[in-house]
Amino acid sequence: MRERAKNETNPLARGLATLYAWLHLIDAKLGIPIPTIKSQRMFAIILLACQTGITFTGALVRVTGSGLGCNTWPECHPGSLFPTAGAAPWIHQAIEFGNRLLTFVLIVAAAVTFMALIRAARRPLVLHMAFLQGLGIIAQAVIGGISVRMDLTWWVVALHFLPSMLLVFFAAVLVIRVGEPDDGERVNLMPGAITALTHGSAVTLALVLMTGTLVTGAGPHAGDEAILPEHRLQFPLIEIAHIHAHAMYLYLGITVGLLAALFALQVGRKLKVTALWLVGAIVLQGMVGIIQYWLGVPEWTVPVHVLGSGLTTLVTGLLWAQRQRLLGGDATHTGSPSADAKLLNTVDYQSTV
Repeated sequence: MRERAKNETNPLARGLATLYAWLHLIDAKLGIPIPTIKSQRMFAIILLACQTGITFTGALVRVTGSGLGCNTWPECHPGSLFPTAGAAPWIHQAIEFGNRLLTFVLIVAAAVTFMALIRAARRPLVLHMAFLQGLGIIAQAVIGGISVRMDLTWWVVALHFLPSMLLVFFAAVLVIRVGEPDDGERVNLMPGAITALTHGSAVTLALVLMTGTLVTGAGPHAGDEAILPEHRLQFPLIEIAHIHAHAMYLYLGITVGLLAALFALQVGRKLKVTALWLVGAIVLQGMVGIIQYWLGVPEWTVPVHVLGSGLTTLVTGLLWAQRQRLLGGDATHTGSPSADAKLLNTVDYQSTV
């Protein structure tokens, strides 16, 4: 009721509600089947996997020096949307152009997820989260283009990475929220103190990611061979690496404390398992970071560390979303009472024919 009241007084919410209503009508006119809550969750998981995976391919672009394999945007080279023979080494063009193509795969995954939720007439919060995923992907494409046009300036590249992690985090939250019935009752699954630790874990993760981009900005992998050391962040790499490591220790400490509290209070098994996975992901990330520090950041470690960042962000988002859930409710088929009624009426009608 509170969410509905806010929507009635908020012009932006009213505008989005109108947009969703029109899209729902179009879906219905096209005869698109109403997806079950299981199908919706599968689409959301695919979107989450794509959001996480594209950070890995982006790291491959950086570590192979392919960032300017396509030296302009939205074209690959001036006058051509596609790689041009001789404009850059073919392997650099293939890696950078391939990463750009994956953006379209990501857009399709976001669009399918959003339209499935629209067809199922899900609650506004879920629709807003899916809609923002699409907007975020478009914004990321623009930021990526700006980074190319600015010759991979370190701070623009950092601004390109951080929103990716934000999209991964909220894609993970979307996976949890999609699985809840819209007519359920919101229940806090953690006491206030543990909820504070959960928020603290998410905040310290943001600190870890931000300091990590500074390490990358000062490090040896600039994203293209033409970028000289003087174009990098002018800060001692060892010092910024130590700052990043201390942020990771803080993140690990808070998460271990959260895990201990969850086990001490005998909360649900899913929360414990998610927290265990998170601690494991942080420890593995720390090990990769130590290897990078002692071996001078070998190339193979960069994509591994970036993928680990995405996975750690993913699990943090899952744990953060599970602090409270919508439980109970009767909309167990599609998650939406209205869509459930339509689906069940259709089944009842077909059974009588």
